[in-house]
Amino acid sequence: MAESAAVTGGSAQAAGEPEAPKGRRRIGVLLVVALLAFLVDFGSKLLVVARLENHAAIKVIGDVVTFQVIRNSGAAFGMGQALTVVFTMIASAVIVVIWRIARRLYSLPWAIALGLLLGGALGNLTDRLFRSPGVFRGHVVDFISVQHFAVFNLADSAIVCGGILVVLLSFRGSNPDGTVHQQVEKGAKGEKAE
Repeated sequence: MAESAAVTGGSAQAAGEPEAPKGRRRIGVLLVVALLAFLVDFGSKLLVVARLENHAAIKVIGDVVTFQVIRNSGAAFGMGQALTVVFTMIASAVIVVIWRIARRLYSLPWAIALGLLLGGALGNLTDRLFRSPGVFRGHVVDFISVQHFAVFNLADSAIVCGGILVVLLSFRGSNPDGTVHQQVEKGAKGEKAE
């Protein structure tokens, strides 16, 4: 009887049912990455506001990369400056979505990607909530200026890196729960063929 139960269980997985996630949940990794991204961004903003605001730009790589403090009311890279409140709401929604995904997070790469997104979103949201001119309308501190490109901060960089990693993981078929959606699709097709 034990053998028949084992055979039945084995055939159920072979028939296309998705495998249960393996390993531990990766919420801790997500939180550590988010905290590091947030603290690096927060610390860099405190430093540049204290040392660079109202001063001449500092050349890092000739005229190509400079440090200069810009207060940005818009989104990443200075876009949409009239929509500060909207971007505050979007950042808040992103944080909620990431937290919901975290409950079923078993993939280490996804934990890193979502941690970068969360840390970056929290970094810029902190500026929007606590910097002038007021709550939900605060201007984000940007300070890395790339010639012929934009002025941005480390939170923007974390968001972009996390976003790129999410796209790459999605193209590879990886899911946040550690499963691979291409294998699930193949199993479902095999079941239909029978």
